[in-house]
Amino acid sequence: MTKNFRYWFEKHGFAVCTRLADQLGMKVKSVRLFFIYASFTTLIGGFILYLTLAFWLKLKDLVYTKRSSVFDL
Repeated sequence: MTKNFRYWFEKHGFAVCTRLADQLGMKVKSVRLFFIYASFTTLIGGFILYLTLAFWLKLKDLVYTKRSSVFDL
């Protein structure tokens, strides 16, 4: 039972890049490199976006501090 499931998954699941490249008429290597670069770009882009938002929130907290009276300036 597990061998049949494994063979079915290997046949239909692991050949995504190959099947996509065949349908698009491209080389398999190009499709795999695209997925690798896209995953790194997404990971790094999300991290940079997180750091930018954290910086803006920290800057907003420094600029817009709540003061209790006019004499606290």
